[in-house]
Amino acid sequence: MIFSGCRRLICGAAAAGRRPVSTPEEAIVKSATAYLLFDGDAEEAFTFYQSVLGGELQMVRYRDMGDGGGGNLPEEVGKRIANAALTWREDQLLMGSDCPPDQQINHDNVPFSVCLDMDDEAEAGRIFTGLSAGGQVTMPLGKTEWAKQFGMVTDKFSVPWMINLYGGE
Repeated sequence: MIFSGCRRLICGAAAAGRRPVSTPEEAIVKSATAYLLFDGDAEEAFTFYQSVLGGELQMVRYRDMGDGGGGNLPEEVGKRIANAALTWREDQLLMGSDCPPDQQINHDNVPFSVCLDMDDEAEAGRIFTGLSAGGQVTMPLGKTEWAKQFGMVTDKFSVPWMINLYGGE
């Protein structure tokens, strides 16, 4: 999301011949996107996420990368996903890839959750149920002090999700 006030500040500075602001407090971030790492199952995970969230999925394998080195990779590495991008609802993006074989993923203490802020109660329930398939519900979807509906689930790929529908009292 771009804040129009900040956009005017930067555009206005440029139009006036001044350098746009560059301090962290005034910098514009176009968006923040979750980038998930997998150990060989990124294709399965993103196909699953597309089945739950809908949208368009694009994937590139390591062997298909344009740097010319893709053909020299061992088959096990070449078939891994180098980049996956799932776009849904026109402006929502989830990205990820398989990590290189020499990297390890620690699923025991994941320091993040992917939080989906919803605007429809039925859709929040559908997505929560979909992500729960084969996973573990850590907090059932229900009313909280801050939300009309809120729930947490760790999906079958060990990715933690929060589903949030504001409107609580």
